[in-house]
Amino acid sequence: MTQTPGPESFGRVAEDMTVYVRTADGERAVGQVPGVTPEEALAFYVRRFQALELEVNLLVARVRQGTLSPDEARKSIATVRSSLTNASAVGDLAALEAQLDSLAPALAEQAEQRRAARAQQAEATRTAKEKMVAEAEKLAAGNDWRGGVNRFRALLEEWKSLPRIDRATDEALWHRFSSARTTYTKRRKAQFAEQATRRESARVTKERIIAEAEKLATSTEWGPTSAAFRDLMQQWKAAGPAPREVDDKLWKRFRGLQDQFFGARQAEQEAQDAEFTGNQQAKEALLAEYEPQIVPVEDLERSRAAYRALLERWSEIGKVPRDAIRPLDNRMRQLETAIRTAEEEQWKRTDPEARARAEETAAKLRDQIATLEARAAEAEARGKDKDAQQAREAAETYRSWLEQAERAVQDFSG
Repeated sequence: MTQTPGPESFGRVAEDMTVYVRTADGERAVGQVPGVTPEEALAFYVRRFQALELEVNLLVARVRQGTLSPDEARKSIATVRSSLTNASAVGDLAALEAQLDSLAPALAEQAEQRRAARAQQAEATRTAKEKMVAEAEKLAAGNDWRGGVNRFRALLEEWKSLPRIDRATDEALWHRFSSARTTYTKRRKAQFAEQATRRESARVTKERIIAEAEKLATSTEWGPTSAAFRDLMQQWKAAGPAPREVDDKLWKRFRGLQDQFFGARQAEQEAQDAEFTGNQQAKEALLAEYEPQIVPVEDLERSRAAYRALLERWSEIGKVPRDAIRPLDNRMRQLETAIRTAEEEQWKRTDPEARARAEETAAKLRDQIATLEARAAEAEARGKDKDAQQAREAAETYRSWLEQAERAVQDFSG
């Protein structure tokens, strides 16, 4: 097995103790070490070579492992290469040069990978920024005045965290983003300025409403004042919100004035209701007394007289509680309706024209029955039993109608 020659095989020591290194271009003096043996002098420069060899090996390892960027690797290779030129060392300097030269393909591959990675990163960054610009422009056109501020702040921080891409694209995207942000800010300021104006106008309107409510709060004109307060409430709602720091206070003042008036009205109504309860009981007692005398209407004159007496006594009694008005009115209306219905029925029974029509109808039905019976007898005499049967059935139908007509005539006689 051939043994690789050591570094000392690339040098020699002359009689004057000058140490030489052998290179492809011939021998080159590297220095002298006085006061030592030739072997020690040569070993001194071999150790220098070994130091250079270690430095080259470390650089080669770092480059191949990718711990240095291509640009950093090239600078380091140039530095080490310059230290090899005319190095005061004994060893295979050409081999060290060859190791450095062998890094060229790795550096080219790493540079290409870095370019591809940068391109991919630039594309991802461009896509992210375009997405942010689209969102910013959408926010700028919208009306999210509270959430939009926070979102623009977050987008700006995200933008700052992204790397720059090519200058023209980056500046164009930033211009769009910045313009959207500026547009949103201007619109937001205008919106809040308009809102502040509206709120101030609402404050003035609500203070005017409160001033009017203060005049009404002690009124005892319950109906008109209640309507006036309802109108003021509609005005209050239409005014919209006042500035946040005063709106609640204004509402409490207005609400307090409303409560003052409606509380007084409620107390008055409750006092009236207590007084009216006795009237309700009196009217209910009247109804209990007269209803049996009026309905059912069997004797119209008797029912009329009882109803008139009820009305006279009813009008002498005062008002009743609100919730009792309708039930009592309904009972009175039922009595009135019963008498009116009886009057209408009596009129129908005594109406001469209606009676004549009823008698005429009955007479026509009798004539028709006689005709049908004669037709049946004639058909039977001729042996036409089927025709005779049909005529008799028709006569029976007319007989049932005649019964109804005769009852109507009797009603008019009642």
